[in-house]
Amino acid sequence: MAQRRSGPKSRGKGYSRRLINQREIRQRFLIVCEGEKTEPNYFRSFRMPTVQVEVAGLGMDPLQLMDEAVARRTKAAKGTYDQVWCVFDRDSWTVDNFSGALSSARTRKIEVAWSNEAFELWYMLHFNYHDTAIPRAEYITRLDRVLGHTYAKNSKEIYDELADRMGTALKNAAMLLAQYNPPNPATDNPATTVHLLVEELLRFSR
Repeated sequence: MAQRRSGPKSRGKGYSRRLINQREIRQRFLIVCEGEKTEPNYFRSFRMPTVQVEVAGLGMDPLQLMDEAVARRTKAAKGTYDQVWCVFDRDSWTVDNFSGALSSARTRKIEVAWSNEAFELWYMLHFNYHDTAIPRAEYITRLDRVLGHTYAKNSKEIYDELADRMGTALKNAAMLLAQYNPPNPATDNPATTVHLLVEELLRFSR
């Protein structure tokens, strides 16, 4: 009798351990964003039980953002983050600031998801391939049209609205980036590497 009672309990404990192991954190990301709402809201919407993502929206220029990312990585316990990313736009920053941040990233081992000109290019690529430079305001007008409603820059629902089209965006972004040879991010407009960060998030969530 006693042995029969202990059997199911042992199997139950083993099953619980397997469930826990299946959800072990596989990768830890720190994502430091130039924008205070748009980019953080998007990346916080990724639902990945085996990936731990810390997102900060800081409202800093690219060089300041790079310094802050390094400071946060240094302050954290050793091994806290497997990947550290900075997300920023070409926007109206000077070439020295924008390109300097990219150079700093290479020497300090920080990954960068940059957009020229705006993060909204990534959203637009979910619908169509775009390889012509347009004013920043035009991004909003075009998003209004393809979304079928007024685009809210700080939307918390945009990830869910676009999720089914992510495969199209990944393909379009990669094709767009590949056309610049040799690449010069400060002048390659339009272009983005946001898809590289998204691919990493998806790779470790499988």
